Amino acid sequence: MQIARRGFLFGAASLAAMPAARLAAAESSDIKLSVASYSFREFQRDLAIKYTKELGVKYIDIKEFHLPQNDSKKDLQAGRKKFDAAGLTVVGGGNISLKEEDVDGLRPHFEYAKICGFPMMICAPTRTNLKNVEKLAIEYNMQIAIHNHGPEDAKFFPTPQSVLELVKDMDPRMGLCIDIGHTARTGVDVVESIALAGPRLHEIHCKDLKDFKNKDSQVPCGDGIMPFPKIFAQLKKQGYTGVCSLEYEINGDDPMPGMQKSFSYMRGVIAGMNG
Repeated sequence: MQIARRGFLFGAASLAAMPAARLAAAESSDIKLSVASYSFREFQRDLAIKYTKELGVKYIDIKEFHLPQNDSKKDLQAGRKKFDAAGLTVVGGGNISLKEEDVDGLRPHFEYAKICGFPMMICAPTRTNLKNVEKLAIEYNMQIAIHNHGPEDAKFFPTPQSVLELVKDMDPRMGLCIDIGHTARTGVDVVESIALAGPRLHEIHCKDLKDFKNKDSQVPCGDGIMPFPKIFAQLKKQGYTGVCSLEYEINGDDPMPGMQKSFSYMRGVIAGMNG
């Protein structure tokens, strides 16, 4: 499907004018947009929830800033209830670093995820502890979405392909969180990577860049060169049922304008796909 990138600007502008409650309704059931709460890393939990609601988004990944792993079980459960009370659907937690090699060392992370009610851990394991991660994923019935981190993560998982080569024969719970920004910076094709992942694709982290060779060129979605129309079309083609989470890594002190612009653009793309 060839879709002109800038052909959605009118639709995006129209959607931007809608009340938040109508924004969520404008999304296709085929493409579900979400917030990675890392985007609100400079704000405490109640504000992260408030801002997510203002964006008209119902799905969220919770970063440890907003449910600290060293909190008590009681505090974690109380914190999780705040997301539920706000009407948000928690799709996962992370990114969670899984650097311990043995099962006993990894188990506290799974206990944390269980207490928080995460159905999925977006995580960063090593290449040598995956068998033990798999054992715990089965024991806890936890989806594992291994997050690729681009050229800087060459030792572990720079590309989706580097994840897929190790999990392709593992339990189906073992899969990928494809970060499209980090993926593009490695030089591999983002759309092709999504297609290769197939049913192993558990989550997408969205961001945009003006230059795929420059990590510091991140901009609001729609202002860069990321091929969102082709990405969303491929996700729809392969029947992807996960979420596309905006992980907004710039303007940490004032992320809302860029996040609003990003969601307006992505909703415009979705509206255009649906005719």
